[in-house]
Amino acid sequence: MADDVTKHLEAFSAELKRGNMRSFQIAKTTLLLMRRIISQTRWTNAGELLDRIREECKKLESAHPEETTIGNMIRRVMKAIRDEYRRALREESAKEETAAEKFERHLFSRLVQDDYNKSISSLKSSIIEYLNEEMLADIESSADHIAQQAVEHIHSDEVILTFGNSRTVASFLQRAARKRKFQVVVAESAPSFQGHDMAKTLSAAGINTLVISDAAVYAMMARVNTVIIGTHTILADGGLKALNGARAICLAAKQHSVPVIVCAAMFKFSSKLLCSYDQDTFNQVVSPHDVLHFSTDGRVSDVQILNPVFDYVPPDLITLFISNMGGNPPSYVYQLISEVYHTDDM
Repeated sequence: MADDVTKHLEAFSAELKRGNMRSFQIAKTTLLLMRRIISQTRWTNAGELLDRIREECKKLESAHPEETTIGNMIRRVMKAIRDEYRRALREESAKEETAAEKFERHLFSRLVQDDYNKSISSLKSSIIEYLNEEMLADIESSADHIAQQAVEHIHSDEVILTFGNSRTVASFLQRAARKRKFQVVVAESAPSFQGHDMAKTLSAAGINTLVISDAAVYAMMARVNTVIIGTHTILADGGLKALNGARAICLAAKQHSVPVIVCAAMFKFSSKLLCSYDQDTFNQVVSPHDVLHFSTDGRVSDVQILNPVFDYVPPDLITLFISNMGGNPPSYVYQLISEVYHTDDM
């Protein structure tokens, strides 16, 4: 059984290195891997299980530090294990306690720290049931729940600006287009030019779409009513780890007093913060070939070109986050994080 788990973990790691997985796929695959560990590895209590999952979390995060979704999902699973353990322990204790003992336990329960060392026979089945019925369903329906809120934020005859190729944003705009007529301006998102793919998707859905160069964003912003973007990660302070170019767009929006809405599922909310000295972990630098093509010209050989994938966008440039749990301002992110992660796992 352990060999089977190891094989799946290695296959997942190899797929991440190829860079072919989107955040949704990473979140779902991570959850399924954790479910496999819970069901197929040997453990006698919640403490042993938490140690095993924590160990796998460190391995995956050290191998792929740029993919914060992995750690986010594992921490949510660990929170679920803790919650299910407490629930099962309460149910088991309630069968044997007298009324006076129940009152005493309730009175001092917050002063006693859980050690998770008690063996509970029903714990494995209850955890797996929660992962299947709650967490897996939450991941699979997250984009639809976000899209359902579209008509509350997009109105007729508005001009919406977006960039990149977020499927969540595309679904959000497509849902709004069922009841509203509006125009979408898509920044091409050089050097990856993901905006071209987004424009094709929106145009195919019958949405009036205009593609502009990234350099034209500031000039176009005076005509824009709302900026709607996706992101790679939402950090604990309400800032973004987003596709390179997001910061420039958000700065232009602030200059023109245009609201910025970020659409992202809860599995993108991270308990991490950006450290100014830790750019190597935060960012990902890829080949500069897309910025400046290879040349035999001697003048180019002495030029150092950096092509970072991500931008940091501070929370003061964001107006609203729309997740599958509703809409919230950046100042409320800390509360959302405290609801889905346990403090001991952050």
